[in-house]
Amino acid sequence: MTASDLLYDVGAIAAFAIVGCALQALGYFMTDLLTPGRLADIVWRDRNQNAAILVSANLVAVGLIVFTAIRSSHDGLAAGLVSTAVYGVLGLIFMALSFFALDALTPGKLGALLLQEDRHPAVWVSAAAHIAVALMICAAIS
Repeated sequence: MTASDLLYDVGAIAAFAIVGCALQALGYFMTDLLTPGRLADIVWRDRNQNAAILVSANLVAVGLIVFTAIRSSHDGLAAGLVSTAVYGVLGLIFMALSFFALDALTPGKLGALLLQEDRHPAVWVSAAAHIAVALMICAAIS
């Protein structure tokens, strides 16, 4: 491996990390929009476990999609970055749609249930839906 190969690889890693972190941030903000209140306050100040579980599941789900998209990109750096971003955004759209579907099919408002102080079982269902959608996107990518 030459120095220029190493420099290219480091640049590619940094570029994929930037895209992945941007998708993580987008996923966090999407979850923030879908739930009442400000997640930063709810998780870090109020220490709400329901909200923390939902945000954690969303971050893991986005990470799975980004991982699979990076591992599946073989058409060069630019195409890999674009496909990773597109697959990540597509995953976020479907995670949001699954949240709306789950909210429509269950009693009460899912966002409000997830933000209760006491742990609510709905958080695990919603978290599982996020990860399940991510796994479906991952399977479709590979």
